[in-house]
Amino acid sequence: MTTWKDFADLKATQRLTELAQQPYNLARPDSLPPERIAACRASACGFDLLYATQRVDDRVLVALQELADEAGLVAQHKAMKSGAVMNRIIGHASEERQVLHTACRDVFSDTPLAPEATAQAKEQLARLKQFLAEVDSGAVCNGQGQSFTTMLQVGIGGSDLGPRALYLALERYRLPGRSARFIANVDPDDAAAVLSGLDLSRTLINVVSKSGSTLETRTNEELVRTALVNAGLNPARHLVAVTGAGSPMDDPDKYRASFHMYDYIGGRYSATSMVGGVTLGFTLGYDQFVEVLRGAHEMDKAAEQPALRDNLPLLMAMLGIWNRNFLGYNTVAVLPYSQALLRFPAHLQQCDMESNGKQVSRCGSPVTWKTGPIVWGEPGTNGQHAFYQLLHQGTEIVPAEFIGFRCSQHGRDITVSGTTSQQKLVANMLAQSLAMAQGRSHDNPNKHFAGNRPSSVLIAEQLTPYAMGALLALYENRIAFQGFCWNINSFDQEGVQLGKVLADRLLAALSGEKALSADAPESSLLKAAGMAG
Repeated sequence: MTTWKDFADLKATQRLTELAQQPYNLARPDSLPPERIAACRASACGFDLLYATQRVDDRVLVALQELADEAGLVAQHKAMKSGAVMNRIIGHASEERQVLHTACRDVFSDTPLAPEATAQAKEQLARLKQFLAEVDSGAVCNGQGQSFTTMLQVGIGGSDLGPRALYLALERYRLPGRSARFIANVDPDDAAAVLSGLDLSRTLINVVSKSGSTLETRTNEELVRTALVNAGLNPARHLVAVTGAGSPMDDPDKYRASFHMYDYIGGRYSATSMVGGVTLGFTLGYDQFVEVLRGAHEMDKAAEQPALRDNLPLLMAMLGIWNRNFLGYNTVAVLPYSQALLRFPAHLQQCDMESNGKQVSRCGSPVTWKTGPIVWGEPGTNGQHAFYQLLHQGTEIVPAEFIGFRCSQHGRDITVSGTTSQQKLVANMLAQSLAMAQGRSHDNPNKHFAGNRPSSVLIAEQLTPYAMGALLALYENRIAFQGFCWNINSFDQEGVQLGKVLADRLLAALSGEKALSADAPESSLLKAAGMAG
């Protein structure tokens, strides 16, 4: 694609720069009338986005629409889903790959945008369905003929964060007698803690690595294999692989079953592929995993709408662009008012910051504009008693994205002082959004809240598998739209490579495989850390 435009060259940026000189004042007494709150509401796939508490008015929204149109964001998104090579830097060596995580959930379409990739996704789904049926029937069992009750996923980065976040979010829906655990960190204490609580004889180990050679995953796999052998178990009966076709892990002699992942699906976008599907299918059941895919597919389709207010992922993306590039806010807090979404902000940290933490455009030039913000977050209401002090009165303004649900997952609740716990949870979420926007005047400066701190509220009926899939795809698409707008490659991660190279040098020195010169920084650092003589 040769029509990519640098962000600084888009004409709408000038208009938005002008509008940012006097953004909408949320702290005025009449800033949130009923008609504004009603008008600043967009919906898709059961989610409502309430954005009256963002510092935007109709003029800003019109200019953001012009920016999205001028950058061709919806067209680029459809090109991505249709198999265009988006993972590239023009004129420089790059991965030159398609970006087709959406093909994993385009399985519901009679006319998929990337037919070959979707056919592979359907093939893997059929393999998963058959495998899970064999687990359910007892055809896949341990050496004593007992059923497997736990799946331990061994992987790191995108092979852990997304699947773990989704499993925890949907644990309420798991099959009776089924559960999942995860090992990602190469820290041996983490693996020891997880393994100490497992009955290995009833555990399937799902090892996830596209290359089959990821250092942390390979190390933890050997640790788990050793634990199985020490327990008198045959690892080949207990291990399952999710890997690239032809990788060292694609070996039926070492793994009970193998599922494939593909180069056109980046790790951080892989939760709806077999990377997440095997563990989610085992714990939730095949049909519930399909519901996750269905929700993601519907949100992918919603992202095709050209009008900003009809396209929830695009609207969230452009509100983020407004806050980052025109109001100058450096960070965004994702604050789920649902304990089940405990690890969802951590997944979004990787998905967003690994995607859009870039300083070179797709044309190969250093960018002259801000790209991805720092993304972080924790569940409410605990956060209110921790870091919200800074959100309300700190010197750093942090736009917030609240996520909540009208109904709880379990339906077990109690009424105290006339309201249920779920009502209290949602009321707290809405109150925080209002408080950040409007603030409060007070003669005592310590009790004064300046307000004008923007936020949005994303709310749905209940956190179901369908809703989780839609929420995941909402953020994935939001991230892609922002990367397209900034004209950066959101689908590589060169920034993680240098640390790996240096770690390999340090490990080679520790193992005695390769000596380092005495004055090398690595040698000095090992000595200072007490790791070498």
